[in-house]
Amino acid sequence: MDPKEDLQKMADRISKEDGIRPGFVLLSDPGHRVIDRYGLLNPADKRGIPHPTTFVIDRDGVVRWKFTEVNYKVRPSNAGILKALAGLP
Repeated sequence: MDPKEDLQKMADRISKEDGIRPGFVLLSDPGHRVIDRYGLLNPADKRGIPHPTTFVIDRDGVVRWKFTEVNYKVRPSNAGILKALAGLP
């Protein structure tokens, strides 16, 4: 639900640190409508910040794999994501 200005700052920081712009679009979710739709809202956070989640979505828009963790420091491994991608139809 980050404001567009904050997302631009993040993209700029990534570009500066990595030397390239992110190869994906950073999206904002004002009013956390998407967060609510996927059931990711962290009820302990009053700002509307979701639990960190990674999705693998097929070409038809079907969620084929999901990793959600309450602790924002715990993320899925690259190997786990690659395995999920390899299993796409």
